[in-house]
Amino acid sequence: MTQYPRDMRGYGRTTPDPKWPGGANICVQFVVNYEEGGENNILHGDAASEAFLSEIVGAAAWPGQRHWNMESIYEYGARSGFWRLWRMFTERNMPVTVFGVASALARSPEQVAAMKEAEWEIASHGLKWIEYKDFTAEAERAHMQEAIALHTEIVGERPLGWYTGRTSIHTLDLVTQEGGFLYCADSYADELPYWTRKSDKDQLVVPYTLDANDMRFATPQGFNSGDQFFAYLKDSFDVLYREGAEGAAKMMSVGLHCRLVGRPGRAAALARFLDYVQGHDKVWVATRLDIARHWHEHFPPLIG
Repeated sequence: MTQYPRDMRGYGRTTPDPKWPGGANICVQFVVNYEEGGENNILHGDAASEAFLSEIVGAAAWPGQRHWNMESIYEYGARSGFWRLWRMFTERNMPVTVFGVASALARSPEQVAAMKEAEWEIASHGLKWIEYKDFTAEAERAHMQEAIALHTEIVGERPLGWYTGRTSIHTLDLVTQEGGFLYCADSYADELPYWTRKSDKDQLVVPYTLDANDMRFATPQGFNSGDQFFAYLKDSFDVLYREGAEGAAKMMSVGLHCRLVGRPGRAAALARFLDYVQGHDKVWVATRLDIARHWHEHFPPLIG
């Protein structure tokens, strides 16, 4: 290895002023992951049932079998949790980015119509909510192309943002090569967007989060009450808001899942946090596409 392939420096000691609109101290961005109906299931041609991000912490995949409990948990996200989150955000007129699994969106036309009615950004979350770590680059590219086509058919326009989540080492390269995405979210490496260069092409990365994320309700040593979730979000917001006031403004991403935070006892904590955010003046609540367009305009890539 003549050159280490990872960037461990980033922006260094002094981060750039992101110039958030209105001189905001912080940009807050909410993601609703829509995966229900796109998860592992032998009905979908997969080898086994889903085992990830549910109330059954530590669940194992069932090869060749349907897992009725797991299926019904995912169904709850589509049938109930989504609508609770939709009402929560639309009543407050707060923008949302949806990470939409294309096959899940195809099975939920009413939810897609509601997303469009609310003018939410619908980014692509891949073709299926499955692991891609063992896919070849060619097979993953084929899924990406199919996801874009299906998304375009369902939503009425192609996605401009991409997030696989259960990625392979090829994912960012494939997003860059595809050429039509204003941003990729498959990174947790920073609190500001940044540019990467792959195969003589520039690709904007708008990093995501796994800590300010309701997925920790479904993992060992994660949140076990809404109070813990609210406290963590509030502390994160307060630190970033203060840093922004001191001249180091950043972005705070919050990751949500219909089947997790859509449950009433957790939704109450999210509602408290939304109201807390709206109680501050110097906040820009944006979609990830808003952020990407802002970065393209104010911080274009440096060709060297």
